[in-house]
Amino acid sequence: MSYYQGETECAELERMRELQGGRLADTVKHVYGRVPYYKGLMDESGVAPGDIASIDDLPKLPFTSKDALRDQYPYGMLAVPLSETVRIQSTSGTTGKRVVAFYTQGDIDLWDDCCARAIVAAGGGREDVVHVCYGYGLFTGGPGLNGGSHKVGSLTLPMSSGNTERQIQFMTDLGSTILCCTPSYAAYLAESINGQGVRDKIKLKAGIFGAEAWSEEMRRDLEKNLGIKAYDIYGLTEITGPGVSFECSEQTGMHVNEDHFVPEIIDPATGEVLPYGEKGELVLTCISKAAFPLLRYRTRDICVLSRKKCSCGRTLIKMSRLMGRTDDMLIIRGVNVFPSQIEAVLLKNGMPPNYQIIVDRVHHTDTLDVQVEMPPEMFSDTVKDISAKESELVADMKSMLGISPKVTLAAPRSIARSEGKAVRVIDRRKI
Repeated sequence: MSYYQGETECAELERMRELQGGRLADTVKHVYGRVPYYKGLMDESGVAPGDIASIDDLPKLPFTSKDALRDQYPYGMLAVPLSETVRIQSTSGTTGKRVVAFYTQGDIDLWDDCCARAIVAAGGGREDVVHVCYGYGLFTGGPGLNGGSHKVGSLTLPMSSGNTERQIQFMTDLGSTILCCTPSYAAYLAESINGQGVRDKIKLKAGIFGAEAWSEEMRRDLEKNLGIKAYDIYGLTEITGPGVSFECSEQTGMHVNEDHFVPEIIDPATGEVLPYGEKGELVLTCISKAAFPLLRYRTRDICVLSRKKCSCGRTLIKMSRLMGRTDDMLIIRGVNVFPSQIEAVLLKNGMPPNYQIIVDRVHHTDTLDVQVEMPPEMFSDTVKDISAKESELVADMKSMLGISPKVTLAAPRSIARSEGKAVRVIDRRKI
């Protein structure tokens, strides 16, 4: 069995707890002295840095929410001088205000190590060719796996997303062995590869897939159609990016890199910490980052934590595949989409607030359809005018969301009304 940092990945629980406790105490002192938001939050909660001496003291700390990150945009959560940072990454916001995460060089090295662990767990090494077609830029997917591949010493193909013909050409010509992308794009690549009859020229042995929900059925399809073993990976920009947790050969959950990120499961309604094995909201605390360490960050992702012994030899705690969310965020083709973003575009364009968002998965690819009623005065317009308005809405939504939906203008009062809460989203994906 191969490990990237075996001494840590296979550490005894007591040693890991000691490491976590020391790092947690140092991080709390760090943010209390450098981030006014955290000083105010802790003072209001009656918690002082000296109260945090071990990992058992974690529940004493208040939670951090995504709303707080938006409120503190852009520099309010920065815990080092700006001159010490070397990069930002970002995720989209619901009203145009983004969450911006900062990194020192040390933070990037840490992130790269986490992704390197995932690559080695998937069988990667110096002789491999890692084909990264997650998006690059502000999105964390491409940069994360790119850095991890460099740490492992693999030949790295920084392909980014799209241009499937070029993806397949490089895959065949350069002998890609590990594919890193969203599972839906992997399915599209598999369809294209098999359609072109070049499966026998493909040398892939493993895939590291994340950034969107996917099922065990989809895993089996990908493994069959690409001739690989498919591994899950989890992360979020607020914490670091992909590599917060990763799957091993056992494929029964993702090992959390808990020497850097301490996980908890809470009751989303009460905030009570739940025992291992119970389903609830995942909360993460950064204990080794310098620029943007978050304390008890509520991810809104639902899962289960387990300390069950793993056959791979790693002792890092496992989190299950995600089981849903506590908010209304949708993940579509790896992109975070909130219904409120779509509504904002519609209202800005003079459309009534009578709409429905339909999400589906066709041939393993997520689809996003937005149906909105026309104002009565528009209903008499020509087909050409209506089509032009639909195109305008598509362009504005692409600008807001980063992906293109299908927009259909419907007749007035054609979308079903509800006496209770309006049914804005219909998610037909079976994941």
